[in-house]
Amino acid sequence: MSEGTHKPSPFYHKRTLRKTREECEHVREKFLQMSSLEVSEEVRQYLKTPTFDNWQWEDAEIMVLLQVMYTDLDFISTFNIEPDVLQQFLYEVYRRYNNIPFHNFKHCFCVTQMMYGLIWLTDLRSKIDSIDLLIMLTSAVCHDLDHTGYNNAYQINARTELALRYNDISPLENHHCAVAFEILEKTESNIFRNLPTEQYKRIREGIIKCILATDMSRHTDILNKFKAILPVFDFGNKDHRDVLMMIMIKVSDISNEARPMDVAEPWLDCLLQEFFNQSDMEKLEGLPVTPFMDRDKVTKPSSQTGFIRFVLFPLFIELANLFPCLEQHIIDPVRKALDYYTEMEKALEREKQNRALNETTVKTSTSKEPDANLEAKPASL
Repeated sequence: MSEGTHKPSPFYHKRTLRKTREECEHVREKFLQMSSLEVSEEVRQYLKTPTFDNWQWEDAEIMVLLQVMYTDLDFISTFNIEPDVLQQFLYEVYRRYNNIPFHNFKHCFCVTQMMYGLIWLTDLRSKIDSIDLLIMLTSAVCHDLDHTGYNNAYQINARTELALRYNDISPLENHHCAVAFEILEKTESNIFRNLPTEQYKRIREGIIKCILATDMSRHTDILNKFKAILPVFDFGNKDHRDVLMMIMIKVSDISNEARPMDVAEPWLDCLLQEFFNQSDMEKLEGLPVTPFMDRDKVTKPSSQTGFIRFVLFPLFIELANLFPCLEQHIIDPVRKALDYYTEMEKALEREKQNRALNETTVKTSTSKEPDANLEAKPASL
């Protein structure tokens, strides 16, 4: 039952995923101590770029950086958000992300930071209302709350409590939304508590739309809607804005490959660890095995080349068609990532062929060796 050095335990999901009270209190204390410190202008500007390196920051610091985002987009003043309520909200969010390899609090931060960067890079503040920006940023913060590391296919096939509760319809995304509004139901962590009912209703509707859009089973449908409206896109049209907001959270959610390789590659290792944990569990429980998660069939580069070509590129290119300035910021790095993983895939294939060739050579040379016993027998026999 021990984990060993390479393979995660097949009983991974039976371990406690939730953070301990001690862990949470320790981080909360650090966060509150740091929250009054001034964040330098250099860090504030760096936070607006897709090259930001999340690995340099611990959880308490990440919470401070999230606080900076709400401040620098003028949400605090515009929506009358009290600083202690924002801090409690961010702490509750931190607490409700689990200790799993990929869909954790750091992933929440990366998605939110990319969304924040895109808002600045595209000058979205001059194009849409602040309330829509607030919806987008808060949706990114909450989009994977209480993820347990097992995707919707697993939830549905294993008939988990979530799948039963949500009738197999986006069980995870529905759950992330529900947890977000559980946090917002508490007065002390409700960052929208000073808003009129109409504004709150608009925010709730927007957050639900955005988080549900992160279900990849809806990917083609949402992308096609965006492509259809692109030639006549109008920032004044609410339906157009709604689709754009869904596209932007989708881009942010799968944006790791738009980051520098030394930031992006460790994330891929985390993702594969989570994938392999799931496929191990599927095999163990006799469930259909998700092909792109099977450790016996998937390699690091093969997991990325198809995903970049057929999912990432088509999505990113359409957003860049609306905002050409994004070409250099998110399209070029993804192109480099595709080249990198294509080369890695070729190298692995060459290595595999060489190994097969060597094995064949060894077998052939062994079978050609004369049998000593036969040679010793008399010719008459």
